[in-house]
Amino acid sequence: MHKTQTIILAGGKGTRMKSDEPKTLTNLKGKTFLKHILDTVDELSLHTPPIIVVGHKKEKIIENLTNGEIFAEQKEQLGTAHAVASAKEKVNQDSEAIVVLSGDQPLVSKETISKLLKLHFEKNPVITMATLPLPDFEEWRKWLRHFGRIIRDEKGKVKEIVEYKDANEKEKYIKELNPAVYVFNPKWLWENIPLIKNDNAKNEYYLTDLIQIASRQKAKIETAPLHKDIEGFQPNTKEELSVLEKLMK
Repeated sequence: MHKTQTIILAGGKGTRMKSDEPKTLTNLKGKTFLKHILDTVDELSLHTPPIIVVGHKKEKIIENLTNGEIFAEQKEQLGTAHAVASAKEKVNQDSEAIVVLSGDQPLVSKETISKLLKLHFEKNPVITMATLPLPDFEEWRKWLRHFGRIIRDEKGKVKEIVEYKDANEKEKYIKELNPAVYVFNPKWLWENIPLIKNDNAKNEYYLTDLIQIASRQKAKIETAPLHKDIEGFQPNTKEELSVLEKLMK
């Protein structure tokens, strides 16, 4: 059994949900987003408690959980790479893989994570990541338009991920999206995360920049599509939340 550590990013605010609560405590069908994800991680039987990166109103998240989870604090909201780096000291040193999940993607499935882990241990890349190929941005898929775009080279290898805010018009037409579900080689992750810079539209340290770093190093990146498209849905507003609830029926 490979030792795998999970990091769940749960430091964000629910501003667009018109709530002052942490976004991961938003309720979906009687369970918080975070509880949906923790139940899925629990089904994987990874034998290592997940690390939850907390920030905004961290006490609220901590008091909601009682299953031996480990907490790491992101003191400032400086982006996803900064959030992952905040968890470094809490990661089990024997870990052979680190799974990184977003705390606001309640439907990410056991099937998707298992598939990524299997691929990761078979092919031994530095990054294994989920992809979200869409036929179009119609119906419920219009809510995914703001996702980062996966850019591939002429050989079909992943070259980089361009965040929507930084994408040019041509890149915005790309329909292979980044649903932000990753497995990393721990040694490679900790060596390369300090190389990330924040020169982008949001002045944040994006975890997605690791894809470009790996590509420049000619390091191996593996990809696999989500088990179901709907798993990529990250509800940001009350309206999107009600759309997701209807889709779950």
